[in-house]
Amino acid sequence: MARDVQILGRMIRLGQLLKLAGAIDSGSDAKALLAAETVLINGEPDDRRGRQLHDGDIVTVGGEELRVVAAGEGEAPQK
Repeated sequence: MARDVQILGRMIRLGQLLKLAGAIDSGSDAKALLAAETVLINGEPDDRRGRQLHDGDIVTVGGEELRVVAAGEGEAPQK
C-alpha cells in the first residue's frame, strides 16, 4: 500500500519529493540515491531528480511506494 505524500501546488520534482518523504536527508543526496537504487515512477524506471511529478503519481524507492497527493486550493498539506 502506498504512503501518501501531500504537496503544495500541482507539481513537485522527484528530488524534492524524496526529501519531503524522508527518503533522503538533503536535496544533494538525490543524485547519489538515484545512481545507487532503481527508482520507479508509475512502474517505469527513472533516474532524473528533476522529473516532474503530479497528483496521483506513484514513486517506488527502497521497497516503499509513495503517492503524490496535491493539496486542494488554499489547503495546507498535512504533516
